[in-house]
Amino acid sequence: MLFMLIVKASKNSETGNRPNPELNQAMDRFNEELIKADVRVMAKGFHPSSNGMRISFTKPGEKPVITDGPFTETKELIAGFILIDVASKEEAVEWAMKMPDPQGYGEGQIELRQVY
Repeated sequence: MLFMLIVKASKNSETGNRPNPELNQAMDRFNEELIKADVRVMAKGFHPSSNGMRISFTKPGEKPVITDGPFTETKELIAGFILIDVASKEEAVEWAMKMPDPQGYGEGQIELRQVY
């Protein structure tokens, strides 16, 4: 079963600040654990939304509207993800609970979603 651990953005990640060295090391250890357990499919981080754009399909049959970032609602943004392949939802939750605070400073939030 595929699950995505979606790392939610924070004001800190949206400014382009990289995690401190201790958090980087903790995330590296977590990723190594996922790889050793042969459950990690992919893991990537995103640039801040100031480098992105949204494409909105506002009217059926009409050309989509492009809006350049940055986007102000950080709670709605994604900073990165880890895709895992596990045997059950319970195992996915176990892995998610082992993940260090991805933003540090008590700002981190992970959304866990099963992939079709």
